[in-house]
Amino acid sequence: MSEGNKTLVMEFVLAGLTERPWLEVLLFLVFLVIYLITMVGNLGLTALIWKDAHLHTPMYLFLGGLAFADACTSTSVAPRMLVNFLDKTAMISLTECITQFYFFASSATTECFLLVVMAYDRYVAICNPLLYPVVMSNRLCSRLISIAYAVGFMHPLIHVSLSLRLTFCRSNIIHYFYCEILQLFKISCNDPSINALVLLFFAAFIQISTLMTIILSYTRVLFDILKKKSEKGRSKAFSTCGAHLLSVSLYYGTLMFMYVRPASGLAEDQDKVYSLFYTIIIPLLNPFIYSLRNKEVIGALRRVAKK
Repeated sequence: MSEGNKTLVMEFVLAGLTERPWLEVLLFLVFLVIYLITMVGNLGLTALIWKDAHLHTPMYLFLGGLAFADACTSTSVAPRMLVNFLDKTAMISLTECITQFYFFASSATTECFLLVVMAYDRYVAICNPLLYPVVMSNRLCSRLISIAYAVGFMHPLIHVSLSLRLTFCRSNIIHYFYCEILQLFKISCNDPSINALVLLFFAAFIQISTLMTIILSYTRVLFDILKKKSEKGRSKAFSTCGAHLLSVSLYYGTLMFMYVRPASGLAEDQDKVYSLFYTIIIPLLNPFIYSLRNKEVIGALRRVAKK
């Protein structure tokens, strides 16, 4: 087709998770419940940490920042997915599509850096407990959270600006449940090699560097726990760090399978499963992972309930 005869596509249809009408209704109800629980869990945890003075400590300030990022991640994807279950004819414009990717990528990047500062917080608390009140002041924690969010909001601008050079004329169907940038590359008329290379570079750099920092921090913590702590102290330290490591493993495992691998590495259905994990399931699980066995959070919840 000659350049002059190409019709540029400015609106897209999200194919979603399935094309079976009876299954779409069921999935709508399931994901609606998941989204509501995610919002209540994450925003409730953020509000609880803000309201209860006993939780105004570095670990819980970071946890509040993480909970808010999880709420943003889920909100960037779930509402549009729910609409798509009920109305397959609903179109999403190119501007809305790129905006959706931007907010998802912002919250995802922010979460990577928040997980790093949470790991550093546990390292200082367990390996240098006497210096902890001096090193991890609330002022420093607020700055670290602000930096994590600032980096999170700036990083996707690189990919958004590069996406503006792409045009779309092959198809207006995105075979996905949200505007995932790799799917946009597939239907681009232009060669997206530069976009894909830049995406791979930044994804690899951010994910590998932050993950290695987390692993180093927890390796030091593990050796210190085994060397110094009493049986009771070990149990408490393992409980706290175990929750962090579980969240890190789930998050980075799925994220790296999606963005730090060869383009032909997985089938499309597998891609969707991994995407569901880090956009929908992990934001749902995190409040429970961090709070369910946390006596301080449960105590704060009881105090607020009494008031």
